[in-house]
Amino acid sequence: MTELTTAVSKSNSNNLLRRDVRFLGNILGEVLVHQGGNELLEIVEKIRETSKSLRSLFLPELHTEFKEMISSLDPENRHQVIRAFAIYFQLVNIAEQNHRIRRKRDYERSAGETVQPGSIESAVQELRERGFSQEEVHEIISGLSLELVMTAHPTEAMRRAILDIHKRISDDVMGLDNPTLTFREREQLREKLLNEVITLWQTDELRDRKPTVLDEVRNGMYYFHETIFHVLPEVYAELERCLSKYYPGQNWHVPTYLRFGSWIGGDRDGNPSVTASVTLQTMRLQRILAIREYQRIMRELMKYLSFSTSIIKVTPELQESIAKDRAVITLERGEAWRNANEPYRIKLSYMIHKTQSVLDDETKGTPQRYASPEEFIEDLKIIDRSLRHHYADYVADTYIKKLIRQVELFGFHTATLDIRQHSKEHENAMCEILRKMNIAEDYSQLEEHEKVKLLEQLLNDPRPLTSPYQTYTESTEECLEVYRTVFRAQEEYGQKCITSYLISMAEAASDILEVMVFAKEVGLFRKDNDGTVVCTLQAVPLFETIDDLHNAPQIMRTVLDLPIYRQAVTAMNDLQEIMLGYSDSNKDGGVVTANWELRVALKELTATAESYGIKLKFFHGRGGALGRGGMPLNRSILAQPPSTIGGGIKITEQGEVISSRYSMQGIAYRSLEQATSALITAAINARTPHSDLYEAKWEEIVAKISEVSLNKYQDLIFRDPDFLSFFKESTPLPEVGELNIGSRPSKRKNSDRFEDLRAIPWVFAWTQSRYLLPAWYAAGTGLQSFYDGKEENLNILKQMYENFSFFTSLIDTLQTAIVKADLIIAKEYTKMSKNEEARQRIFGFIEEEFRLTSELILKITGQQDILDNVPVIQESIRLRNPYVDPLSYLQVQLLMELRALRENDQDDPELLREVLLTINGIAAGMRNTG
Repeated sequence: MTELTTAVSKSNSNNLLRRDVRFLGNILGEVLVHQGGNELLEIVEKIRETSKSLRSLFLPELHTEFKEMISSLDPENRHQVIRAFAIYFQLVNIAEQNHRIRRKRDYERSAGETVQPGSIESAVQELRERGFSQEEVHEIISGLSLELVMTAHPTEAMRRAILDIHKRISDDVMGLDNPTLTFREREQLREKLLNEVITLWQTDELRDRKPTVLDEVRNGMYYFHETIFHVLPEVYAELERCLSKYYPGQNWHVPTYLRFGSWIGGDRDGNPSVTASVTLQTMRLQRILAIREYQRIMRELMKYLSFSTSIIKVTPELQESIAKDRAVITLERGEAWRNANEPYRIKLSYMIHKTQSVLDDETKGTPQRYASPEEFIEDLKIIDRSLRHHYADYVADTYIKKLIRQVELFGFHTATLDIRQHSKEHENAMCEILRKMNIAEDYSQLEEHEKVKLLEQLLNDPRPLTSPYQTYTESTEECLEVYRTVFRAQEEYGQKCITSYLISMAEAASDILEVMVFAKEVGLFRKDNDGTVVCTLQAVPLFETIDDLHNAPQIMRTVLDLPIYRQAVTAMNDLQEIMLGYSDSNKDGGVVTANWELRVALKELTATAESYGIKLKFFHGRGGALGRGGMPLNRSILAQPPSTIGGGIKITEQGEVISSRYSMQGIAYRSLEQATSALITAAINARTPHSDLYEAKWEEIVAKISEVSLNKYQDLIFRDPDFLSFFKESTPLPEVGELNIGSRPSKRKNSDRFEDLRAIPWVFAWTQSRYLLPAWYAAGTGLQSFYDGKEENLNILKQMYENFSFFTSLIDTLQTAIVKADLIIAKEYTKMSKNEEARQRIFGFIEEEFRLTSELILKITGQQDILDNVPVIQESIRLRNPYVDPLSYLQVQLLMELRALRENDQDDPELLREVLLTINGIAAGMRNTG
């Protein structure tokens, strides 16, 4: 198993990637022999070679032979073959991730003074070349805002234990590049890698239970501990270095523009396990992480700050600070630094004690602990000033400056936690409370304008709405307890710890106002007697479906027309956050319409906000997969219309995207560097808008294409009575829910309705069965409606692809989806569909649309083959396919056997286990789950 990656170019860099893949493949081959004998290796190699041959030249007789080879495997060998291919993909993914870091280092080493495209320096250099003054640059940098929000969306199929092994293998493979290794050291490294792959082989890749919410919280914090805490300050340091280089003469301190947030422990939409208590525990765990990191760094600092007053003079300010600490803090014997001539170590001893006391509730309000991160920063600045006083500037710049930045970024809470809940939960709670208070007998039955009027009155009324003497249902009590928890969290961890309350399926202005009324009930919103409005929690509507996107501007006008709500936005610095759902809009309307309607909503909502004198921060709910808005971080920033980024951007980081971006420091740095570069580029574009006479016309064309595409998509997904059965039977959807990859159920309700199916399993199942239908279906019909066989219309589409960034991004996304999909294999999955007529009809629709979409992409791009414009990705997908194919055929066979048993009220845990192993393997091979 050594030939997955054949280089597109003949460069030495790609030779190293081939070397690593071959090296790891050979080690896996040894493990197969070690664990299963030569017979296992021979079976795996024969399957691999036949699969490759089929991909080179599809022959029906060879296809039949291949399927017979797969179906004839006895259960023991079948199990081992599945694991062999799945683990091979894990190893290849490690090699490719390492190669990304290697390529960046190679570029920097060989380029000399050449600036790397997409780097921070390239963006700052562009500012200089375009003639932006230092004042304008300062204004641009001060206006940047990007928040990346970790979510627990269940799309990471790998266990933490497996990811830990991957990390060790990755570190060891990177060691192969060390030119100073002796022969013996290289052999030892190889032996260590062999042992790691054996460990990987003998470690269960499947979870034995669903993770708890707190498991997910700890998993998310792993990335802060491993990479983000260390890498994020380096990104800031690089931006400051580049600004100083191109705009010298100013001591640049970049304000906080890039930070991380989290939903993990706060996202309760459809997840009853996320309670108010869990949210408080999440905040506690996040605080412990931050404090432990600071303490570890300060203990490390003690090694470097050995300066002695017998040689140097520190500032009186530092001496006074130590004296002040000594007067109020008694250090234990093991805590105190005993050398009286080493003031920095003495000061750090007190600082470590004061951070530890932050975790102790008994010291609250005493000088034994830091009352805020700002107090901690002030102590660090005292050290910084003193170091510079005796010319230890390098030490100050290298160590203290970085720690100050870390405290600025992570505070005592690590990441801002967002709260999310479904709008229906708020309505149900409001309905019960208003009925018990004799305000409305049935709030849910009121007309929308009546709800808005009533909620406005309640917001303006200083009296409480609830009574401690009333009893409420468990769900209403929990709804109220969430707001009380937010209030307590802000009191304990600072107002920045939770600032946004997201409302899933926000369909009306009342959905937003209900959250504000509950916030008022616990003190998160109030109107003082002098008319001043204080608000520390913002209601953030999440517009998800196509209809919601259409209605969004009017919904926002309705709430902003209310003086009380407009005052609440003023209290939040005239900034309103709005979230847009990429997953559900795609599930609702297909890829073309979702992308188009999101663009329209972005522009219309921005114009609406401008008319009220406020800015919008758009929160883009992108998933990892193509069918859920997935794309590289920098591209997702540049894909936004420049006029819509003025209030800042938030983007979700979900599932396997988190591990692929943040498991290795080098990749995390490059991703965040590119994001920063994209932010600056977008800000430049917003300040220098180009007037394109054609763009308005092109938007009209896309609008019509979208309309036709929407009808085509919904004809199949919503209006074909057999489609839902076909989907459930022709994909591993039912089995995906048994993979134990998330604490949240796969459906919002215990319902079989399509509307209640979450977007993640929807995309996951189509990816597993190789259709990738959500990422391309109905695009061909939409494009054909404009092309219509007319050469002049094709020329317009070609111009749009060349010059209209929205259309370019759409077509290129379609290309990637089309080349990843495989309808020959997808057809194998249709065998599980019971309705013969429906199966042939629906697959016929899909097959015809696939053909049409592929043909039109080639016409529009002028390419010979799909994805010719990105040969590296094209080749990677082409070379991965033969290794994914055996897993797909095995999955179909196993699903048919398992479902046949279950129809007779029987089950086979080992059979289910094999199905789940194929799901993991295909996810690794496709580099996507949901």
